[in-house]
Amino acid sequence: MATVQKHYDDVLAEMYSWMFGGFDAGVEKNTAFFDKHRLSPKRSAVAVDLGAGCGFQAIPLARRGYSVTAIDLDAKLLKELAQHAGQLPILSIQGDLVDFDQSIAQNVELVVCMTDTLLHLESKAKVIALFSKIYSALEPGGTLITTFRDLTVELNDTDRFLPVRSDSNTVFTCFLEYEPDTVKVHDIVYRKSQDQWTLQKSFYRKLRLSSEWVIDQLSHYDFHSIDSETEHGLITIIAQK
Repeated sequence: MATVQKHYDDVLAEMYSWMFGGFDAGVEKNTAFFDKHRLSPKRSAVAVDLGAGCGFQAIPLARRGYSVTAIDLDAKLLKELAQHAGQLPILSIQGDLVDFDQSIAQNVELVVCMTDTLLHLESKAKVIALFSKIYSALEPGGTLITTFRDLTVELNDTDRFLPVRSDSNTVFTCFLEYEPDTVKVHDIVYRKSQDQWTLQKSFYRKLRLSSEWVIDQLSHYDFHSIDSETEHGLITIIAQK
């Protein structure tokens, strides 16, 4: 059975930093994002990074003065995070992000769930349950930030083939197969070693969530000041408790 965890184990974890242009490039991108939104600690300075991966969000947040709990299912990515974190105040936990509330001892100032992590959940019901837990975990005035790809508009024919990244030794392409509520993302990676090319391939499903649907769900939990923007197909939603 195709699962997000198996897909990362089989293909994606090993390629993750590389496909974003390298670890430093991934951190710099999110540093610029947090700069743009003028994010800095104002209350408890406690943050939770859901789907933390190799630390693209956790490290710039810790550098800004947050104490970060970084949660991810993938041990390889969390090991990479630890290698780069140094003495920064980051606690890494391997586990299901939906159970993040079991890993925090107090209400938090900030929760981030970025880079399509929200789409990795199994169903809309899981997303709704996560929003409920996030609302309960945030202190008054706390902030939720989520970013995810807009997959609501269906691509057709060869437009469903998307180049991810390539260099002299690696070619990474993905193919999208649309279903009513999800998209099957097929990752296809050719890697060259000693003049021989090998193929790695795997797929997993992402939810098709619209910004309108997410905002509506957040509104049910009395989040206020909900801001949304879409740039180059990437949705950013920032909400306060």
